[in-house]
Amino acid sequence: MLDPISLGAIAAVLGAVGAGMANEAGRWAWESAGGLVRRIAGREVVAPATREQLEDVARLVHERVRDDPELARAWLRFAEGVRGRHSSSGVGRRRPGLPPGPRSFTDRGSALRLLDGEATRAHRGRPRIAVVHGPEGIGTSSLALHWGWLRADRFPHGQLYVDLRTRGPAEATSTFLRLLGVPEEEIPPTVEDRSALLRDCLTDRRSLLVLDHAESAAQVRPLLTAAPGVFTLVVARHPPAGLDALRVPVGPLARRDAVRLLTDLAGKRTVAAARAALPGVLERCGGSPYALRAAATHLLSPASPAARPPGTPGDHPVHTAAMDSYRRLTPGAARLYRLTGVHDWPTVDAATAARAADVSEAEARRHLAELVDALLIETSEGGRHRFRPAVRTHAARTAAATDGVAACSAAVDRVVRHCRDLAVGAARAALPESWRVPRAHSPVGFADRGAAVAALAAEAPNLVAAVRAAEEFGDVDSVLTLCRALWPLQLKAGHHDILLPALRIGARVADAHTPGSASAGALHAQLAHSLTESRRWDEAESEIRAAARDERASGHARGHASAVEFLGLLRLRQWRFEEAGAAFQEAGRILDSIGPGDEGAADLPRARALLQRHRGRALRGLGRRTEAVATSERALAFFRGRGEAYNSARTLTDLAETHLDAGAANLALPLVEEALTVLARENATPHVAWLRTLRERCLT
Repeated sequence: MLDPISLGAIAAVLGAVGAGMANEAGRWAWESAGGLVRRIAGREVVAPATREQLEDVARLVHERVRDDPELARAWLRFAEGVRGRHSSSGVGRRRPGLPPGPRSFTDRGSALRLLDGEATRAHRGRPRIAVVHGPEGIGTSSLALHWGWLRADRFPHGQLYVDLRTRGPAEATSTFLRLLGVPEEEIPPTVEDRSALLRDCLTDRRSLLVLDHAESAAQVRPLLTAAPGVFTLVVARHPPAGLDALRVPVGPLARRDAVRLLTDLAGKRTVAAARAALPGVLERCGGSPYALRAAATHLLSPASPAARPPGTPGDHPVHTAAMDSYRRLTPGAARLYRLTGVHDWPTVDAATAARAADVSEAEARRHLAELVDALLIETSEGGRHRFRPAVRTHAARTAAATDGVAACSAAVDRVVRHCRDLAVGAARAALPESWRVPRAHSPVGFADRGAAVAALAAEAPNLVAAVRAAEEFGDVDSVLTLCRALWPLQLKAGHHDILLPALRIGARVADAHTPGSASAGALHAQLAHSLTESRRWDEAESEIRAAARDERASGHARGHASAVEFLGLLRLRQWRFEEAGAAFQEAGRILDSIGPGDEGAADLPRARALLQRHRGRALRGLGRRTEAVATSERALAFFRGRGEAYNSARTLTDLAETHLDAGAANLALPLVEEALTVLARENATPHVAWLRTLRERCLT
């Protein structure tokens, strides 16, 4: 059994706490670790941001606790709480599966044998990885899914699938962790920590990982593991450079197999009736299963190569299939197809398509169903739709030639405005009391806060795409409004990896067009928040200082105080408790400059109470427990008086931890019990889990 005060055990505890900062409970634990490390070291120790720094801190703790029994006991109490908190993971209770494979499948015997060989070869420390590659529409994804279901019995712990077209490495790793049963609140904030947790979860499992539509080795590496029971299938157009894997090429179907697939899809009678046209159909399909599936829907009326729309290439089988299917659409569906495909929207639903084509949502829904039947769009998660890249290219080129540049630009603009209305309406419903939320008019409403946050989360990829489109079109107001409307999503649901590109654009556009404004300050602050949550602390500090600069220049004292408060919160994460306390005091002085009639005056009592709570945390980190208790109790009195259950419970937790640090479990226990009662009603699952850990510490 590993010695709990060995160097390795201490490093493991610090690593687990650092990886758990995805929620408020995790951040409480991290600050507690910082205060304890300061006490053990007898001086300030800056929080580790890299693995090397973490090992240095672990070494320092190890050297002190091995010779001091009292410090060793304090460390063991903390470490036991960390182990208890991370022992309830749901990993292992779920058996995820793949999406459905194709019903009709033919040939590919050579590729299937290669996959069988890689999946069953002796491991000998070499990860089992294969990359299935071939041009778009050639059936690489179908092959991977078909093989996965064919060999499902080899993977008793499940098969994990992710589509990398719509997910970066951070989102992909979190997707896999959720599939494995890791609770959302336990998913680490950084790609590195998520990747490490994923490898831990897969160590003793026999599982298949399918990484579809990969474009680079950088996308894939965080998802790879050397676990002997895991087989990873990467699907790509071209083998990613630098990826050490068995290559399984997929080429066009032979003529015989193409006829067999066409017969499976269309039926023997239809193929026999189209015998005269069959050579031309097979030539145009070029052995592409996608093109053959599209051709099967209209085999008795094959397209004429001479009838191509202007500006549409016809040499690629997928382009050719899209062109043939497009020619058979009703006029309304054809127009919606063109204008929806003008811009690369991550997903398309009836509302998005309706704005693009300027039709009603009911009409858009009918046209989308026609496009699905024609295989021009695919149905994705949540009933939304998406284009294949080559099909969308066909749609965009056809729109440019048929509708013209002005109509195409107007279609994109309408979708951007739709995204803006939705985001503003959701933001105002999710955080009606927040001054950070834009006050622009929106016709979109929501029943409650939860529905509003859920809508923002579901639409997040399209909102980011809308920010990019607005920047490209020079629509500064939409860029700034859309980005500011993301604040409730950042605050309540995270999604920092998805939102960071949009927030970077927002800050850049604000600097270029509205420097020194309150809007610029707000956007730098939002970017700083997401960078802080992603543990990119140096970048976060730069953005915080930019926010303070712009808020000060604009004369917006409430925003200036908030930016300085952000700096204090960052310092808490960095275990720089003295600087954190100084930042909170400075923020308080800025609040004092707000007069009775100034903007933000009504919010001053609550803002000061929050600063008091934060100051209490900083004082606890410094070991000044008596002052910490007094400061936290003043904040608690305010929140109780205002009936703010959530902030009351958070402050009770702060007080309980301070008492526990002093060894006063008898004083901490009733505070923990009260906080548990409050937060259980609030459905604050991660906070409740941490409080239960604190209760165990009180009782033992």
